[in-house]
Amino acid sequence: MKKIIIITAVFLGLVFTACENELDLNSPNDITVDQYWKTESDAQAGVNSIYAMFYKDGLWARWMYFRLDLTSDEGYSVSPWTELADWTRFNYINYNFWEGNAVTWRDTYKAIFRCNQVLANVPGIPFENEETKKQVIAQAKFFRALHYYYAAVIWEDVPLVLDPSTPADLPQQKKVTEIWAQIEKDLNEAFEDLPRDWAADQTGRPDKGAAKAFLAKTYMQQHKWTEAKAALEFLISGAGAKYSLVSNYRDNFTDVNENNGESVFEIQFGDQRKGGTDEAQNAAVSSNRGQFFAPRGIGWSDGQARFWLVNAFKQEKNKDGNLDTRLRWTLYYPDLLADFGDKTYDRNWEWNNDEAWFRKGSRDYYRNNEDYYSQVNYRLVRYADILLRYAEVLNETGNTAAAYQYVDLVRARVNMNTLAAAHPEIGNDHDKFLERLKTERVLELAGESVRWEDLKRWGDLDSQASVDKIALRDSDFKNFKVGKNHRMPIPQVDVDNNPNLEQNSGY
Repeated sequence: MKKIIIITAVFLGLVFTACENELDLNSPNDITVDQYWKTESDAQAGVNSIYAMFYKDGLWARWMYFRLDLTSDEGYSVSPWTELADWTRFNYINYNFWEGNAVTWRDTYKAIFRCNQVLANVPGIPFENEETKKQVIAQAKFFRALHYYYAAVIWEDVPLVLDPSTPADLPQQKKVTEIWAQIEKDLNEAFEDLPRDWAADQTGRPDKGAAKAFLAKTYMQQHKWTEAKAALEFLISGAGAKYSLVSNYRDNFTDVNENNGESVFEIQFGDQRKGGTDEAQNAAVSSNRGQFFAPRGIGWSDGQARFWLVNAFKQEKNKDGNLDTRLRWTLYYPDLLADFGDKTYDRNWEWNNDEAWFRKGSRDYYRNNEDYYSQVNYRLVRYADILLRYAEVLNETGNTAAAYQYVDLVRARVNMNTLAAAHPEIGNDHDKFLERLKTERVLELAGESVRWEDLKRWGDLDSQASVDKIALRDSDFKNFKVGKNHRMPIPQVDVDNNPNLEQNSGY
């Protein structure tokens, strides 16, 4: 069954009352803050407006994939739009470039603003059921943490805004350590009041498991391995242990079996509304990823996969001597038909040599074309990621031997041999295990917007030697400047207009 709900994309047209020279400049059709935030329905609409931000260009409708998938060593761009392609290869000239930077910054803080509205105003609204009120507030805390999480991954030192902003505000920039601390606080508080499970007609809202998953990610980015281990154990063996790997790997990437037992948190997309990405009543609730990442002749083809991924899948056969089936559902590439019998979009292709395209995120309907209205949900966190993360924290906390079983669960789903049997040279060596785990995460999660944070967490962007290794498989990293390009520049217009902001070092 298609997803049960698409979160209503509500825009709260709240304006701040302002007078100048006794002239009221407010439109009589606008609802002011004083008029709103009175009823439980106001609160519900307010929290639903936060979900609507997933469908905006700067976030998960479009440009977030460029930031996380194409900037990493998994992807790149040869778009004829040179400035766009340059923003995937560390050639940042115009820091205000809309598609590459500014729109994601804008929509991130727009989402945070909506969270702050709920957190500031809902506590004063009477509810028939106090538990419902707590859940509304908890959702806002979860999403404020989520959006700050990606801000910390992308820009690091950013303004920490915890109250509804006004046009005159000049927010203070904080070090990324303070951003992580606030994320932890919001997620821990959200966890307390989010339900373990939502009713069926509320599918798509974050639950306790989603909060713990993002807590684990937050702890891991800071190398807080013990705290991350505890958060992950809630999902694997604790009170939140309700997840399992679906038997068919492909079910994680189509619209047929969404919100399944492997899903920890996913964005609910649909194609029933085909407007733009503004605040109109028919605003789209879909993903543009397939349109922008599709092969030539199908979509815009502005982003594609590095061919080293294909080779990584072919390094090891499964128990039956066949190719790892995850390759089939991860990438389009020249030998897809020969390897698995699949035509790319049911068409014959003239491929360039060593060319690959992301299959995940495509509609995969054997259509003639992709469009802007893909209804395929995007899984931000799934259980396979949790298992591999748990293996990583076990390795980091001195228990490499125990980590094998969690990698093996992921490998077994696609009929691969156990890790010990396939790679006996690893033994209990921490460094060798981590190096292999880096590959295991690629094979399972390539094209799922986690690789950039992985590279940062592993320290692979911190030294010239490690960046040089990445450049062997992704030539764009020849442009990477250590100490600079591990984070994006802040849009220059914000730096110029806010004396409390400093441009990130090196820019």
